[in-house]
Amino acid sequence: MTRSFLSVFLVLCFHSVEGSESDRLASLLSAEWADRLREDPLEATLAGHSEYDDRLPDLSPEAAKRRYEKNQEWLRQLQGIDREGLSPQGRISGALFEFDLQSRLKRYEFGTARIPFTSDTGFYSTLTYAFSRMPLRDQAGFERYVERLHAIPVYLMQNQDWMVRGLESGFTMPRIVMVGVGEILKGLGEGPVEAHPLYTPFATQVHRLPDSKRANFLRRAEVAVRDVVLPAFRSLADFVSDDYTPKCRESIGLSELSEGKEYYRFLVSYFTTLDLEPEQVHEIGLAEVARIRREMEVVIESIGYENGFSQFLQFLRSDEQFYASSAEELLKEASWLSKRIDGILPAYFGRLPRMPYGVEAVPDHLAPNYTTGRYSPGVPGGDRGGYYWVNTYALEKRPLYALPALTLHEAVPGHHLQIALAQEIEGLPEFRQHFYPNAFGEGWALYAEKLGKEMGVYRTAYEEFGRLTYEMWRAGRLVVDTGIHYLGWSRDQAVALLVENSALSRHNIETEIDRYISWPGQALSYKMGELTIWRLRAEAEKALGERFDLRSFHDTILKNGGVTMAVLEQQVANYIKESRASEQ
Repeated sequence: MTRSFLSVFLVLCFHSVEGSESDRLASLLSAEWADRLREDPLEATLAGHSEYDDRLPDLSPEAAKRRYEKNQEWLRQLQGIDREGLSPQGRISGALFEFDLQSRLKRYEFGTARIPFTSDTGFYSTLTYAFSRMPLRDQAGFERYVERLHAIPVYLMQNQDWMVRGLESGFTMPRIVMVGVGEILKGLGEGPVEAHPLYTPFATQVHRLPDSKRANFLRRAEVAVRDVVLPAFRSLADFVSDDYTPKCRESIGLSELSEGKEYYRFLVSYFTTLDLEPEQVHEIGLAEVARIRREMEVVIESIGYENGFSQFLQFLRSDEQFYASSAEELLKEASWLSKRIDGILPAYFGRLPRMPYGVEAVPDHLAPNYTTGRYSPGVPGGDRGGYYWVNTYALEKRPLYALPALTLHEAVPGHHLQIALAQEIEGLPEFRQHFYPNAFGEGWALYAEKLGKEMGVYRTAYEEFGRLTYEMWRAGRLVVDTGIHYLGWSRDQAVALLVENSALSRHNIETEIDRYISWPGQALSYKMGELTIWRLRAEAEKALGERFDLRSFHDTILKNGGVTMAVLEQQVANYIKESRASEQ
């Protein structure tokens, strides 16, 4: 598609609607969202749109360039709208849309498609996750599922082609993190079919079909997985093992790559949504590490432990009293904590989501190389709620004293509460329901961990130390991420900082450090977002005094879904102004 034809196409998409600036923006956002779902069927599935469930994204260089040119045109049209004439919500939508478009353009320009995965997730896990979220309610849904299975070889090959381009240009994943990735891909290429993550969602729902149809559909799905999916993953796993990994770069930091420092500065801006240099983030991290370390010492003193900080950490890492004896016990503990916190929420939030959530183990094919826990959002209008994933692999590395902080972060009032509320926003452009600036989402979840103190969730000094360990973990990220990718730190330096200052197990620490190596900048979002939210809360408390209402403040933070820190600042300023006005 030529540039001139593309421009005409996009203009016709939304400029056929005349009217106010608000009408123009609404038409633009609607046209772009519809086009985005067509271009990315996986995103469509996860957003609750099943009309493209029979296909996968076209990841060819030609398609990538086409999307880049579309994004340029969307941005040009957005910048032609007078946003001063928009409603407050319109201005927010315009600001968020521009942030998103600018980020997409920069990612294309930096060639990020050449590394389509991190140490624990990527195009392959997005694939399995989307298949597990497909609605299987009728014959048409099962038909789309089988058709999508047959599209997998092209999808995997297109990702492999981008990885080859990365090898040719020196833009590769560091070799040190590739062992776990190779093991995941190898597992996805192995049977038995009945246990494969791309077959089990189908098999567990096939009872919804009429008796006369079940056997045929099961056979078709089994044949597709055995004869199409498994060979495609085996081929990819062989490429990663034999061709890609041996040629990956030895260095671990982005600063070692051509334009690496410029790329990292962009990632700092993108993941924090703040105007900060990497050196500033590093210094903030060092200050936070020192502060949290002092608070940890106070907790140790309150317990009466007298053998020193490092020995106390070793005690926490090794004493059997702090660990579950089975995966079932860990999941039960996480479930009980979740329900206990559920009952406390109305005292701290005026608005609660309709979407429920469950607790389950991290899928087996991901668990060995996966983080401690994660939230898996529900699909609007889908067949499942949200899920709080708990990693039950290597139980001796999953301390119970840290489980309250993990639950507050991943379930409620952290990710589930924030994301489910965003999905239920009404009267706003649909992209706002799914927009997730990391600094907001992860900053909120880390804020929720500390909020748990006010909520009475932490009942022992060990659990409070677990919370501080998790806060130290996120503060340490500011230091080690900038250290690795901008200041030339080694992996050993990064590991040592967390080993010396947190009770995280060595296994968890090394898994996390590999995650930061493979996903530059993302780890900065947690602490920088949390610090911003606490600062805004302090400003609101000071400005309103006795009129400050914590439930109203939380509702203000969450009412617009995911936003950048600049938009959040304005939200809180408006909240303070409106609260003052209501008392006059």
